[in-house]
Amino acid sequence: MDRGELAGKTIVLGLTGGIACYKSAELTRLLIKAGATVQVVMTEAATQFITPLTMQALSGRPVFTSQWDGRIDNNMAHIDLSREADAILIAPASTDFLAKLAHGMADDLLSTLCVARDCPLLVAPAMNRQMWANPATQRNAATLRGDGVAVLGPGSGEQACGEIGDGRMLEPEDLFEALASFFQPKRLAGRRVLITAGPTFEPIDPVRGLTNLSSGKMGFALARAAAQAGAEVHLIAGPCALTTPYGVTRRNVQTAQQMYDAVMADISHNDIFIAVAAVADWRVREVARDKIKKAGDADVPTLEFVQNPDILAAVAQLPTPPYCVGFAAESGDLETHGAQKRKRKQVPLLVGNLGPATFGQDDNEVILFDEAGQQHLPRADKASLAQRLIAEIAARLPSRAPG
Repeated sequence: MDRGELAGKTIVLGLTGGIACYKSAELTRLLIKAGATVQVVMTEAATQFITPLTMQALSGRPVFTSQWDGRIDNNMAHIDLSREADAILIAPASTDFLAKLAHGMADDLLSTLCVARDCPLLVAPAMNRQMWANPATQRNAATLRGDGVAVLGPGSGEQACGEIGDGRMLEPEDLFEALASFFQPKRLAGRRVLITAGPTFEPIDPVRGLTNLSSGKMGFALARAAAQAGAEVHLIAGPCALTTPYGVTRRNVQTAQQMYDAVMADISHNDIFIAVAAVADWRVREVARDKIKKAGDADVPTLEFVQNPDILAAVAQLPTPPYCVGFAAESGDLETHGAQKRKRKQVPLLVGNLGPATFGQDDNEVILFDEAGQQHLPRADKASLAQRLIAEIAARLPSRAPG
C-alpha cells in the first residue's frame, strides 16, 4: 500500500457494535496514509467498544454518531455525508446491521445514511461463527450481494468468544486492499493469470546453493495489480520474504525445475502468463548428499552444470499458448538484448530493465518490446509501474471469440 494510492477519495467509514472496532482504528490510519479523506460514522453500540475521540484523532475529522447532530447546517447528516463520499465501508458490520441493510431499515444515522446513499456500499461482517452461519444471516448477506453491495469476507480463525470458525472481520490490511481494488478499472475481469516471481535457488549440497539478487517485488506487484484489475491470479513464487497480495493464490517453489513443473501443471487454465521470476539458467548436475568439506586451503571443488528448462519458451511454444509476457534483466545494451530475446522466446511482449540497478529496489524503469518496436516507461515505484503494465497488457490482449 502506497501513500497517495487513494488520493482524492472520500470514504465514509461506518462502525457498528463489535470487538472488531479496534481493527477499524488501524484501517483508518492506513486509509489516511494512502491519501484518502475518512469520515467516521458510529452507531451507539460501536461507541461501547471504541471512543469517537479515538476515531476523530485518527481521521482528523469530527465523528458523527447521531442523526440529530446539529453540526451540519441543514441538519441532514444522512444526506450530506453520503453525497460527499466515493464509497461507504461498514467495518465492522454486525449481524443486526446486516439485517437492517437487507430490509432497508433506517432507524439511526448510519443505517439512514446507507439507505439514502448514491455511492457504492461495502460491508465487512464481524460476528460469532454461529451468528454468521445462521440461515437468516446468510439470507441477508445474499440479499445484499444481490442488491449490489460488496460483502468483504468474513475471515476465519479464533474469535473473541474463544471459538474458531468463520465470522472474523478481515484484517485492516486486507480491507484496505479490497477497497483499493474496488476503485481500479476491471480490465482483466474474467481472465485467469499465472505469474512467476522471485529468484530460484539451486542447491549444491544440503547447506549451499546458487541464487540471484531478485527480491520478487515486481512480480508480487504485478500479481496485486492483476487481481485489482479483476483477474483470478495464481502466483508461483521462488524463495522470497514477501506477503501474498490480497485475493491472490500462491504456491511456493525453490528450484527452476520445480517452478517449471508448477507452471506446466497449471498453464492450460490461464489466459495470460507473466514470467517475472529470475530463473537460474543452470543447476549443478549432481547435488552432494552431504556438505562438501574443505580438505585444505588449496582445495576447490569442481562443479559440473546442466541447463535448466526455459519456462517462458516452453509455454510460448505450446499448441495453444496463453498471451505470454516475458521479463529480461540485462546488465547493459538493453535495447539490443531485449529485442533479440523477445524474438528468440517468440513472445508478443517482453519487459526489459537493467537488473542490477533495480534488484531489491522499490522503483524501476522499463522498456516494452513488441512487434511495433520499443516503448520506454518512465521510472516509477513498482506498484504504480505494475498498474501501468497491466493496462498495457490488457490493451494488447486479443479479443475473445463470441460465446
